Amino acid sequence: MTQKSSFFIAGRHAVVGALKNPERRVLKIFLTEESKKNIHKQNPNKNLLKDVKVFFKTKKELDKYCRSEDILHQGYVAEVEHLETPELKMFIKEKNNLTFVCLDEVTDPRNIGSLIRSAASFNIDGLIVKERHFPSESKLLYKSASGCIEHLNIFQVSNINTTLKYLRDENFWVYGFSANSDKNFTDVKWVGNNILLFGSEGHGLNKHTEKYTDFSVKISINKNIESLNISNSAAIVFHHINQQK
Repeated sequence: MTQKSSFFIAGRHAVVGALKNPERRVLKIFLTEESKKNIHKQNPNKNLLKDVKVFFKTKKELDKYCRSEDILHQGYVAEVEHLETPELKMFIKEKNNLTFVCLDEVTDPRNIGSLIRSAASFNIDGLIVKERHFPSESKLLYKSASGCIEHLNIFQVSNINTTLKYLRDENFWVYGFSANSDKNFTDVKWVGNNILLFGSEGHGLNKHTEKYTDFSVKISINKNIESLNISNSAAIVFHHINQQK
């Protein structure tokens, strides 16, 4: 097995989520005395720190790890390895009624993290992202995902359009979300295999990628409001589809 590169994550939910995931290798954990007590208090039946190198630090010492991304560590920092990346072709074999979300040029770590949290909460089967655009070592992404990155299949692909073309050949319908669409997403019967395609925060779906969508749909909002943040939009859609299923 190849040695995976390691990186740092911070924040209570992100670190505790990693400790609870048997698939995640946690190399070191840096805690304040207070946060160590909290880990034991909140997980009384399981010693999450067993087999992990624990280092005690002051709050100030931990601040160093978070300075570049300006996030609150809450007394928890860990050095972790990447998870095994699931293989999309293998994953879809002999499975039906799958719902994937696919991001086209969405790069903001906070938005992606919040979207991951919603996707895991509402039973979305996986997230498809372009490898080059996915900030896979961002502390902000992990903090915003609030531990949910441990519960979602994330498929990192080299080319979004090629992937959409492949999935359409494998009986997936691609729904592109666009404010300019005439069709409300709640009018769709969400059955079978579907891909929910969201474009970048600024200029929506890439014109070239739009060619790979089967349907264009929108979320109906107040006419006086220009748009919703992508992670809010996604949460509304995921919740609705989960209710239908």
